[in-house]
Amino acid sequence: MWVTRPPTVEILVVRPSTVERVLAVVGRARPADLLDVRSPNPGQVIRLLHDDGDRVAEGEPLAIIKATVEEAQTDVGAARVRAARAERQRAQLVFNRTRILMEKGFATRAALDEARATLQAAEANLDAATATMAGAADLAGQFTVRAPMAGIVLLRPIDNGQVVLPTTTLFVLGSLQGTEIQAQVDESYADALRPGLSARAVLTGTEAPFAARVTEVSPQVDSATGGRLVKLAALDGPALAPGRSIDVSIVVDRRANSLVVPRTAVIDAATDPKVYVVDADDIARLRGVTILRWPSLNAIVESGLSPGDRIIVSPGKVRPGDHVRPRAIAAGPAG
Repeated sequence: MWVTRPPTVEILVVRPSTVERVLAVVGRARPADLLDVRSPNPGQVIRLLHDDGDRVAEGEPLAIIKATVEEAQTDVGAARVRAARAERQRAQLVFNRTRILMEKGFATRAALDEARATLQAAEANLDAATATMAGAADLAGQFTVRAPMAGIVLLRPIDNGQVVLPTTTLFVLGSLQGTEIQAQVDESYADALRPGLSARAVLTGTEAPFAARVTEVSPQVDSATGGRLVKLAALDGPALAPGRSIDVSIVVDRRANSLVVPRTAVIDAATDPKVYVVDADDIARLRGVTILRWPSLNAIVESGLSPGDRIIVSPGKVRPGDHVRPRAIAAGPAG
């Protein structure tokens, strides 16, 4: 008679513990304000005044677009202003002389009224010429592209001589005040997030963690990706270069007296989750459980298990009713 030795299986005795429900995402550092700088007018770039990495002040010139016609109109306007100013000066002299002659009895009041009317017309012509020149100068000034805010030039995708349109990005400008972390979170998990949640972050490829906090959860779902934009603020840690990838673990909540099992122990987790429980006679019994639908490291059991139950960590080829030789292992990290 052949005697089959029961297979040895690793078991875990489930114990209640406090579990953190954590959502792990990959985000990227981004300036608090990020602007695409464009020219309001089409034309050829004749001079670029800044490059990647330059810091600029608000209103500082960034680029100059060729504006031959507009500059010519400004010159014409300036000439008309000079002519109108000279005509006003002549009319003022005529009026002054006519008034003196009238006071001495050598000119009539009608002549003085005519001189006054001529002076008023000259003043009106000067005002009109000045306004026209100001409009032409403003239009020509629009061909000098200026920084809409103080910041740092993150990208300059154009070169001198390039012809641009109002839709062409000339510079990408990032603000100097603060850097935030942005991440796309699947809509099925984003509903659990809210501003104020704490998070642990680490620059991708490094090991030094720093604290962060959720500042905004977008109410809009991106129809293309099914994700919602989540913004976080770094509370300490290293300087974040724009575009740097960051591994973020958002602490959604903490649950006391929770039962946690390795995901390898759960069979049919997506449809009908079950685990093997070893009874007092070392017999493997299949038991249905309810687990929290959450992408945690281990499965959080909501019902079906009790403290002290012995579960098989890796069911493998175990079948219901099999006699097994259990070997206890230490519990891994919760959550």
